Amino acid sequence: MSEHLFSVNRLYARAVIQSADRLALVLPAELRKAVENNARLPLTTLDALWEAYCSASADPLAGLRLGLELHAGHLDCAGMLLVSCDTLGEALEELGEVAPIVGEGGEFLIDSEGDMVTVRYQSHLALRQAERVEAVLAGLLQISTWATGGAFRPAGLSFTHQPLAAQADYRALLSIPVSFGQPSNALRFSASALGLPLIQANSTLREHLRGLTDKVLAELGHASLAAEVQRMIRTHPRWGKERVAERLNVSGRHLNRRLAEEGTSFKLLRDASLHAVAVEQLRGDSPLRDVAERLGFSDESAFTRAFRRWTGQTPANFRRQRESTPRTSGFFVSGSSPAPD
Repeated sequence: MSEHLFSVNRLYARAVIQSADRLALVLPAELRKAVENNARLPLTTLDALWEAYCSASADPLAGLRLGLELHAGHLDCAGMLLVSCDTLGEALEELGEVAPIVGEGGEFLIDSEGDMVTVRYQSHLALRQAERVEAVLAGLLQISTWATGGAFRPAGLSFTHQPLAAQADYRALLSIPVSFGQPSNALRFSASALGLPLIQANSTLREHLRGLTDKVLAELGHASLAAEVQRMIRTHPRWGKERVAERLNVSGRHLNRRLAEEGTSFKLLRDASLHAVAVEQLRGDSPLRDVAERLGFSDESAFTRAFRRWTGQTPANFRRQRESTPRTSGFFVSGSSPAPD
């Protein structure tokens, strides 16, 4: 993927540095300087920072621990807006829109089914993805729990990756069930939690922060058209250039010109986005013809040719390799009882 097109807020990057300092870890001076000298950092800089942090810590759960240390201030004006909302439900409604202020390495999707709500995090990261996904969801858990005065009690966490450490280590840090090798990275909780009041609710401050976040998002969107195009394609993989351009209120020719100014093209962005969605879809059990249809390919053969071009292997081989990897997707890690082996 074209990750150099994405950016991350300096305050979130500072959370990594602050954690390293608490642990007396040595990080490259040029990375520290880059964080302090730029309000927003290319995602590639945060990639390097995470790699240095995880390597120096030698702790497989470094990301999880860091996430549990996060607070609203690390999320800039987006975090302050979220915790000033009246209820958890209102904050989650804002989350998907303001998350790009924190970082553009992934996005949140919220689903409801029956009496359960699921907040999914779709990551678009290449380096240290498992550690960083754990940091994001642990941070969501931590801030939600704090913002509700401890009243938020989710049903569980799920990760697409396999556990990075022993089950007992997860149990020592978390008090909710955790499952691995799942179709999505997600936090699940009862729909009744949406009505939980937030301890720092402040309508006056919230309106001021909404104005500020709207301004930041507008500036970010202008500077990151390519990132917005990728987000739209991942959400609507069947859309072509003209449909995306229409949604952005520009012509297809103008969209091409704007993207060329950012050093990319619609074709490159669409390929990168469809590749990411395809990998996510192939983690599930859907027939290949259904995956091909969802992605907008004319048939399974066209999808196979594209996937081979992206990865050097067929979708079927990719899925077989994943299924042949030793898995423990059926186990639960619980903070209150031992998980089955």
